[in-house]
Amino acid sequence: MPASQSEILPISITEDLVPSTTPKCPSTTSIDFDGLLNPPLLLQDDPTECGGQLWPGGMVLAKYLLRTKMTELQGRTILALSLHQVQPTCIYLTDLPPILPLLKHNIALNPSRATITAHVLEWGSLVPAPVPSSPDVLLAADCVYFEPAFPLLLQTMQEMISADTVCYFCFKKRRRADMNFVKMARKVFEVTDVADDPDKKVWSREGIHL
Repeated sequence: MPASQSEILPISITEDLVPSTTPKCPSTTSIDFDGLLNPPLLLQDDPTECGGQLWPGGMVLAKYLLRTKMTELQGRTILALSLHQVQPTCIYLTDLPPILPLLKHNIALNPSRATITAHVLEWGSLVPAPVPSSPDVLLAADCVYFEPAFPLLLQTMQEMISADTVCYFCFKKRRRADMNFVKMARKVFEVTDVADDPDKKVWSREGIHL
């Protein structure tokens, strides 16, 4: 007889049907940015955190700076918003609290003549001491990913960018709304698209903006 509608028939699900996932573990890699950095950068990631991974905007920005701006960056005070690779005199790396230990670990992996420190900075909040409110150079990579946070990011950038500050901003467009941040930024800052990167045709095809 057919089972009644109220009868529950047990089934068995094995890994042959639904394979279990293997947890990703942190790993350390050596990155020379296509031979532009010697010695290479040692970088530990954390696959469990969005901010603990290497994203394409950071790679493009780092390679651009290494190719064209190293002389310009010498002796400057640099503030990085969510960027975990770069080098000069005084560098402040910033991110959210869960990423702070990873930032400090990566600093320890890469001895430098520059003074490099890591700090918590939440967009829209007061800039914490000793992070400079008006650095010579502001670096931001892969910060465009959550539209409700755009006003907070813009507010923080306005507080940090003075008339003498140069900001290098790089992100990968993943959704149409991402370009709304660029429209917002153009209303506040003088924005110029980078044109002197020999790899521009490559990263432009991948939806990356610099």
